[in-house]
Amino acid sequence: MKIPMEGDTIQIHSYKHDGHIHRIWEDTTVLKATQNLVIVANDRVRVTESDGRSWITREPAICYFHSQVWFNVIGMLREDGVYYYCNVSSPFVYDDEALKYIDYDLDIKVYPDMTFQLLDEDEYEKHSKEMGYPKEIDAILKKNVNQLIFWIRQQKGPFSADFIDMWYERYLTYR
Repeated sequence: MKIPMEGDTIQIHSYKHDGHIHRIWEDTTVLKATQNLVIVANDRVRVTESDGRSWITREPAICYFHSQVWFNVIGMLREDGVYYYCNVSSPFVYDDEALKYIDYDLDIKVYPDMTFQLLDEDEYEKHSKEMGYPKEIDAILKKNVNQLIFWIRQQKGPFSADFIDMWYERYLTYR
C-alpha cells in the first residue's frame, strides 16, 4: 500500500458499505505515516457531506488511523479538555486521491474524564439490513467495539495521557 509523506496535505474520504461517499475532510496534515499507522491533524477545515452540504470544523483535531483495527479515533482539542470521537470502520487505505475507509455507523464518544457512550446502534441496525452487512463483518465490528472500549479504559494508544498534546505540538510546527 502506498503511504503519504509526513507534512503532506491530504483529504480523508469516508464511504458507506455500499460504496457511496459519506464525508470528505479537506486540508489535513500528515504527522506520521507508516504502512500500519497514519496520524493526521486539521483545524477549521471544510467537511463535505454526501448530500453536498458542507461545514467547517470548530477546533483542532488529531486523527488516528491503523491498518490492523476496525476503528479510527479523532481527538478534538476543546477548552475544557480532549473529546474523542471514534468511528467503527474498516482499516484505512491510502491512494493518490485520499486516505479512505468505510464507516460502519457505530461510534463511541469519549469525554475528557474518559467516560464514554456508544452511539448510533439504531443506524447500524438499519444500514446492516439495507446494505446487507455480511455476518463476518458484523462479528469483526462487534469484536472491534470491545477492543476500542478496552483501549479507552486502559488509556491505550490515542487515549494515552500525552498522545493528543504531543501530536498537536508537532502539528503546530507545520502551520
